[in-house]
Amino acid sequence: MSAVNAIAIRGTLLDCPAVLAGAPASARVVDDGLVVIADGLITYAGAYDVRRHAHARCMDLRGKLILPGLVDVHTHFAQTEMIAAYGEQLLDWLEKYTFPTESEFADFDHATRVAKLFVSELIRNGTTTAAVYGTVHPASVDAIAHVGIEQGMQLIIGKVMMDRNCPQQLRDTAESAYVESKVLIERWHHVERLGYAITPRFAPTSSEAQLDAAAALWDEFPDVYLQTHVAENEAEVRWVRELFPQARSYLDVYARHNLLRPRTVLGHCIHMDSRDRDALCNADATIAYCPSSNSFLGSGLFDLDAARRTSPASVQRLGIGTDVGAGTSFSVFRTLGEAYKVAQLRGQSCTPAEMLYHATLGGAHSLHLEDKIGSLVAGKYADIVVLDPHATPLSSARAARCADPLEQWFALCMIGDDRHVSETYIRGQLAHATADVSVS
Repeated sequence: MSAVNAIAIRGTLLDCPAVLAGAPASARVVDDGLVVIADGLITYAGAYDVRRHAHARCMDLRGKLILPGLVDVHTHFAQTEMIAAYGEQLLDWLEKYTFPTESEFADFDHATRVAKLFVSELIRNGTTTAAVYGTVHPASVDAIAHVGIEQGMQLIIGKVMMDRNCPQQLRDTAESAYVESKVLIERWHHVERLGYAITPRFAPTSSEAQLDAAAALWDEFPDVYLQTHVAENEAEVRWVRELFPQARSYLDVYARHNLLRPRTVLGHCIHMDSRDRDALCNADATIAYCPSSNSFLGSGLFDLDAARRTSPASVQRLGIGTDVGAGTSFSVFRTLGEAYKVAQLRGQSCTPAEMLYHATLGGAHSLHLEDKIGSLVAGKYADIVVLDPHATPLSSARAARCADPLEQWFALCMIGDDRHVSETYIRGQLAHATADVSVS
């Protein structure tokens, strides 16, 4: 290992040691820790040992928290510039803000400009992996793919499919959605660190023929993902009941069309009964929990206790989504602060260790990427975020009273923001820094 391609980072290590299997989350804390990186991979992560970085440049970041890169399992890059749009619930919000905004993304140059802003915001907030909705336009997927590759990010991307109940300029057909999505899968899936997600927006904007086309496409490419929305808003649930009277529930619409499988990533999952939750877990599908947008749009309070399910074959996969632009922050850790508040309102618990898990290894597990990212383990990609509890006077004062680094992490979930993201590394390359780092 030469100094040319090896670096080391010294500080407090904070990660989760294992995928949950029904037990409460636990965190690993190494107060004086070291991560060594070579050729984009972690080669060592543990207690500080000077011999471990004898041939590596060492960044001395003591006093800061070194975490795996954060994982955002549900977000919309095309909605970046309409974040914090006032005053509507889901269905009216789509009509008033989302559809007009997304109509602009047939223009590749416009899509690229917004994609660059979106990705830069992810990185400034410590996010290194994200599942991202495009728009109905293939150009939107091409734009986010190019920008993601430039940054070396792990992105899962997809062209939205909508053939009804949306403006004409945003409408495709069952056939065109199939053909365009197939072209995009062949163009981008497994290119660098990209993955593809077949992306019917939600059941109301897809005909049964289009949902069947999505299933047929997935049969052809079984290692891609499928991402969509389910049971977000009560008015939406009632509408789905009218559109699909033969289905037992909103989730059953997708099950009937063979879209409930492993690698299905379902945004929201608020208004569901026990049968739906059992079906989700038994299918090994993923819940993308989006507390910020759920509150912003008045959609409802997610039942975290009900989502902590296991079956004989699987543990419920669950990750955190910022859901920009209904979500009001690009920060996964601030979004987890919202999850904590929702749990409090429901009389439930969401511990600091569980919050860390959902931001890192749990997010990776939800996207079937736990063997590549999500923890500070030798052999995984060196996607790393460094958080500075002392970045602002208030957070520094709070950090001084914290009992341990895990409590500092929790405090940042409540009062932190992008100022507290000191560095972001993607495959060992410094992608963002608030200041020069000390090298020894």
